[in-house]
Amino acid sequence: MVKYADGPRAEVTIEIDAPPAAVWALVTDVDLPARFSDELQGAEWIDGAEPALGSRFRGTNRHPLAGEWTTESTIVEFDPERAFAWAVGYLDDVAATWRFSLEPTGDGTRLTMSARMGPGPSGLTPAIEARPDREDDIVDRRLGEWRANMTATVEGMKELAEES
Repeated sequence: MVKYADGPRAEVTIEIDAPPAAVWALVTDVDLPARFSDELQGAEWIDGAEPALGSRFRGTNRHPLAGEWTTESTIVEFDPERAFAWAVGYLDDVAATWRFSLEPTGDGTRLTMSARMGPGPSGLTPAIEARPDREDDIVDRRLGEWRANMTATVEGMKELAEES
């Protein structure tokens, strides 16, 4: 059984024929995934911030079942050319944590995009509360949606990095 309270995760990895510096420039562009995701519509830094630990950005999302909503995220890990992560929502009650990890591979980069649900409430919470008997299916379906968008995102980043 997949329970939201257990912090389920999704992860995808891709090999990119470009150095970590080229990939880093892509993963720290918070708006770039909107080019590839069918859910993320766009993102922008709040108050002119730039990629750095503690910086915040706002994202706009759309889902056929949930409509449109915005989130605010905080950069919680910033290790140039190695790791870039953000927490969605309030830091004391995070709805999800997303992360890009970069690993040098000779002349290229192994890029991993991962995400963890919770531990705080999210858009899934009302659906789970309404149908607790279906929690496993609700969480599993959402993880599948995440993986599909994550795959599209890292494949898009690969194409961009290898073009330049």
